[in-house]
Amino acid sequence: MAKIIGNNDGPNGRNESYKIGSRKEVPRTQAVKEVKEGKHPGAHVVKVNNREYVRDNPDNSKKDNVNRNKKK
Repeated sequence: MAKIIGNNDGPNGRNESYKIGSRKEVPRTQAVKEVKEGKHPGAHVVKVNNREYVRDNPDNSKKDNVNRNKKK
């Protein structure tokens, strides 16, 4: 299973693209489509302000979150 990492390349750090495995810049819409098709079973889609984004399924680990590099 390929890891999904958000690029935080949109306004306010939103993900407009993701790194998925060896692909460095997968557009958000393509990543969402792949998750909906079941290609990434460790992730799901959320809708925020009428836009869909990819999120990791909940667990207790921060190291595998989509936005793991985001500063809080």
